Amino acid sequence: MSRVIETLRLWLGGKPEAVQVAALPWRRDGEGRLQVLLATSRDTGRWVLPKGWPQKGRSLSETAAAEAWEEAGLSGRVGSEPLGSYSYRKLLDNGLRRRVRVQVFPLAVVGEAQDWPEKGQRELRWFDPAEAARNVHEPELSRLLGNARLLEELR
Repeated sequence: MSRVIETLRLWLGGKPEAVQVAALPWRRDGEGRLQVLLATSRDTGRWVLPKGWPQKGRSLSETAAAEAWEEAGLSGRVGSEPLGSYSYRKLLDNGLRRRVRVQVFPLAVVGEAQDWPEKGQRELRWFDPAEAARNVHEPELSRLLGNARLLEELR
């Protein structure tokens, strides 16, 4: 249904969705259970994935990994293909809102830095996927995080 609405919006002269990329940082705990990391946004304090705008000279997956480093001090192996995507409405500096489609790339975390560019600007927390799905505000992101079959395939 959302694709139909988006097509209609474009047909009526609306701007296409902007594109952002996000990392879905994940790891296995000592008992092999999957955990995902969420960070708080700087402006609203809501739980989100590390994300940002595409960067010139980097692939979308490389940009997602760079965002995980800048926002959460994480390093690891980033997948070259997105796990999925979600939409949200970003509040711009001019007060307007822009529809954004976020491509989500898995990041198998192998390192957590003691210092990184946005340290102290966000809270970071590891969640089990179901709890993470309950804590995000975007319904499509919640469904992605709650897709146990998809996430259990992460290696």
